[in-house]
Amino acid sequence: MKRLTLRGRLTLIYGGLFMIAGVLLLGVIYVLFSNNLTGGYRVLVQGTYHNSPTPGVTPAPKPPNQLFVLNKDGDVLTGPGAEQVIQEQREQVRQAAIKSLLTQGSIALVVVGGLAAGFGWLVAGRVLAPLHRVTDTARRIAASPAALHERIALRGPDDEVKNLADAFDTMVERLDHSFDGQRRFVANASHELRTPLTLGRALVEVAMHRRTASADVKELGESLLTINARHEQLIDGLLILADSEKQLTTVYPVNLADIVNHVAGQLEHEAAAAGVEVIRGPGDAPTRGDALLLERLVHNLVENGIRHNLSDVDRWVRVLSKTVGDRAEVVVTNTGPDIPPYEVESLFKPFYRLGSERLVTGKGAGLGLSIVRSVAEAHGGTVIATPRQGGGLEIRVSLPVDAG
Repeated sequence: MKRLTLRGRLTLIYGGLFMIAGVLLLGVIYVLFSNNLTGGYRVLVQGTYHNSPTPGVTPAPKPPNQLFVLNKDGDVLTGPGAEQVIQEQREQVRQAAIKSLLTQGSIALVVVGGLAAGFGWLVAGRVLAPLHRVTDTARRIAASPAALHERIALRGPDDEVKNLADAFDTMVERLDHSFDGQRRFVANASHELRTPLTLGRALVEVAMHRRTASADVKELGESLLTINARHEQLIDGLLILADSEKQLTTVYPVNLADIVNHVAGQLEHEAAAAGVEVIRGPGDAPTRGDALLLERLVHNLVENGIRHNLSDVDRWVRVLSKTVGDRAEVVVTNTGPDIPPYEVESLFKPFYRLGSERLVTGKGAGLGLSIVRSVAEAHGGTVIATPRQGGGLEIRVSLPVDAG
């Protein structure tokens, strides 16, 4: 059941309080009106005498005041009959007045209550509009770290809502500085480590290719070059990860079909050496972004599909591109080991390896899927991985389509 929004709750509270106050006011008016109508009164007609009193004679006592009523037939009623007619007419007037009060008052109360609720809805919407800005900004930042540069910058009176927006802006600004400093540190450290690794590789190669180099020296050199290559791969991955988390300042039209063809062609030799068939399906999928980063995204997906393919019968990697509605998609599926569903999300964490691949000698640097997710989010996209029945994964990358 969908929960009522805060705006709806405020409207119901405002309208409900108005209706309660209106009902109480109507009840008070009814009581006062009823008491006023039931107050007893009589219509009296004083008898009149035309003869003058005789001197020396005691006048006869005056007749009592009499109530005379003329009914609709023209008959003159007096005494109890007249009293009864007056009471009946008084009760009829009272009932008609009360009915009119309750009926018309209730209609007026409902109409005014509806107007009050509508007015409350508009007022609540206007008051809560800044909160919607805070919510929308928070969602955009949560969806993509590249959106940390956004600020609410709310203008208006210095009230509780503006204080909330300013506090949110301050928090986001500190987070932005923190993440930016972290990215700069990773990039600078990676650049600084590249030089000694390059120098070390050159020294090992020189020592290996000497005429006097023994078989032990050559074997040791091969081992050192393998370790060095792995460290270089790790540094390259860190640099790409740092670059992909930055805000994209320049984007161009890119068709994912071209990238799928290019990457599949690049990795054909590696796939053949591993005994894995690469199946490509480059469908039209136009988007906008950084072509180099998007190429790295597809390259990492296909390369992971080749390296982590452990099926003994059919070994293949299928890479497709297509357009689905307003999204451009790349779908990479491979055969491989069974992966528990609860382990899938962890594969996107940096340096995470599954099972026995946690060893130092494991394949890759553990940054491939982290880079894939980071690049996708920088382009306003999403990545979903699903375990494939029979082993392996299906990874679907969805990016905004370029309608132009």
